[in-house]
Amino acid sequence: MAVPRPSAADLVALGAGLGLRLSPEEAAAFGTLMAANFEAYDIVDALPDELPPVRYPRTPGYRPGAAEDPLGAWARKTAVAGAGEGPLAGRTAVLKDNIALAGVPMANGSVTLESHVPLYDATVATRMLDAGATILGKAVCEHFCLSGGSHTAQPGPVHNPRRPGFSAGGSSSGCAALVASGAVDFAIGGDQGGSVRIPAAYCGVVGLKPTHGLVPYTGAMPIEATLDHLGPMTATVADNALLLSVIAGPDGLDPRQTGAVAADYGAAVGRGAERLRIGLVEEGFSLPGMQPGVAASVRAGAERLAGAGATVESVSVAEHRLGPALWAPIGAEGLMAQMMHGNGMGFNWKGLYDLALIDDHSRWRGSAALLSPTLKLTMLTGEWGLKHHNGRYYAKAQNLARRLRAAYDAAFSRFDLLLMPTLPCVATPLPGPDATLGEIVARAFEMSASTAPFDITGHPAISVPCGLSDGLPVGLMLIAPHFQEATLYRAAAALERAADWQTL
Repeated sequence: MAVPRPSAADLVALGAGLGLRLSPEEAAAFGTLMAANFEAYDIVDALPDELPPVRYPRTPGYRPGAAEDPLGAWARKTAVAGAGEGPLAGRTAVLKDNIALAGVPMANGSVTLESHVPLYDATVATRMLDAGATILGKAVCEHFCLSGGSHTAQPGPVHNPRRPGFSAGGSSSGCAALVASGAVDFAIGGDQGGSVRIPAAYCGVVGLKPTHGLVPYTGAMPIEATLDHLGPMTATVADNALLLSVIAGPDGLDPRQTGAVAADYGAAVGRGAERLRIGLVEEGFSLPGMQPGVAASVRAGAERLAGAGATVESVSVAEHRLGPALWAPIGAEGLMAQMMHGNGMGFNWKGLYDLALIDDHSRWRGSAALLSPTLKLTMLTGEWGLKHHNGRYYAKAQNLARRLRAAYDAAFSRFDLLLMPTLPCVATPLPGPDATLGEIVARAFEMSASTAPFDITGHPAISVPCGLSDGLPVGLMLIAPHFQEATLYRAAAALERAADWQTL
């Protein structure tokens, strides 16, 4: 079937939107000249698409009701059994609901995408299945991943398994809740501003944002290619390292993966923290909203690492405070250019494009009123920056990101790892049904000042539970030079062994 052609009237209207004043005669002439281009479109349209094969049988599954899912954490339950053997054999997993699992609906937390059914498996899903895991379904995530709280997903909030009525964190909210509750062994979350580490800290699990590009993002719905990360969420450091060993490394389909080389991360878990040099970043302990109990718990965790043989000293990285300011135009304008105007995939990158996702996500324009308040806020900010400032602040923030990366790298010339609280606070109460717009937004973005900078610079960062404050988990964040995840696991495992954080 031929690709639809524009009429002369269509071209007059199209030109007007581009600032071109075409007469009907000019439009007709251009239409004739465009015929050869559209014949090429017909050839492309007739060819079969290039998609990875789907090797493991599955059913679409179902969305469980409240009795089966009291935390509101399951987006979809099914059971996709992988290979009969491998490092993950006999273990169970869940995927954040922005990660493709062929034949299983993927809504990405939004009612506008609830009819989307992926045609192929994300690379991380294929690698887990090949390693023997059984994927039990999809975990609820926040509306298009635009919230650090767990109150913006459709159809309702995700509850913290350690204190129902409180946030599980976002945007990988269901992933953290299901791991923390013991419903699954492993989860794969996504992180563009802290969305693996925030829920890990709130729920008391281990969450890693790997080096940018180490884990292929292929098959996950992007927000902004320079910020996109996928990472493992688990109950223990050893399981986290095991899962990263399975999913890391180039797949040939993701241009984010420049220089990515995988390793056996499990071997690092037992090596201990002896002779590691760890810098406590002063600015990470003095951000707005820092709760004294959180800071005290993280400092106590640092002391336990010193007791395990590490050298721990304070260090100042003044540029750390710039991170949230740089994230704002990169995140907002990048989101508009790639995820919203670009229909989820954007342009100008060589990788695997999801045609079904492009078509299904493009329909948001007819249902924009149904988008979440946090997404609307980010869209308005990004659109203003693109339309009224020509995208110059996105561009300048990307330039300044090199200064931020260099500041951390300078600290790494003295230290093997940096350490700070993952978040300034413990889990907060979920906003009620009558919450104001201000409260909804505050509970979504108040906690990400120390997580977002490392999405910009691409450094690997892990959140490990280190104690309790007001009876809720506290996350300690360790940061390493690029592709030094093994060093993170050395320290994280030593911290885990030093004490039972749930008694502290």
